Amino acid sequence: MNAFHAIESVVAPIDRANIDTDALLAKQFMKSISRTGFGDNLFDQWRYLDKGEPGMDHSQRPKNPDFPLNQAAYASAQILLVRDNFGCGSSREHAVWALSDYGMRVILAPSFADIFYGNCFKNGLLPIQLESIVIDSLFAQAKREAGLWLKVDLATQVIDGADGGPIKFEIDAERKRRLLLGLDDIGLTLAKSDAIASYEAKRRLLEPWLFRK
Repeated sequence: MNAFHAIESVVAPIDRANIDTDALLAKQFMKSISRTGFGDNLFDQWRYLDKGEPGMDHSQRPKNPDFPLNQAAYASAQILLVRDNFGCGSSREHAVWALSDYGMRVILAPSFADIFYGNCFKNGLLPIQLESIVIDSLFAQAKREAGLWLKVDLATQVIDGADGGPIKFEIDAERKRRLLLGLDDIGLTLAKSDAIASYEAKRRLLEPWLFRK
């Protein structure tokens, strides 16, 4: 998993609440567990004007010009601005994989679905929960500027570039540590590989019969 320190990016605003995981990645695209290759189908129902199916040539599909991610101003967006209850619905981790594969690194919202929120940290995404009044202000600024840029610094837990000055955000200390170090659950285990090897070596001496083939 890639470590997260700080990022500066244009903000893609999607002014909707209750965006569920099926909207993020529809069920027909959940054909792999490789964590990659899902970015083209992120928000598939909203990004394209035809019905998406696995294996399609996305360069030939008609795009919805009204959807923010299809607009030039947000082409390189790595920060997503949304409304309440983002990531609700089924617990599919593929939805987070699609966001990550597309290039998103930060999601700003008033609230998140619990399982989705946890899955973000396991995949190097930073979900930031802000008060509704702050989200309202960011949407207003994004609408006015049509290309709002923000800098998100995880170490200091500060967002710069918003009207009214820096925004401080909260995050669990352990989740913050893992993001800064780029450690997912597998990485946490591998970090203790020396201790695991030492334990196994002792077991071989004390209980050799357990290791007989």
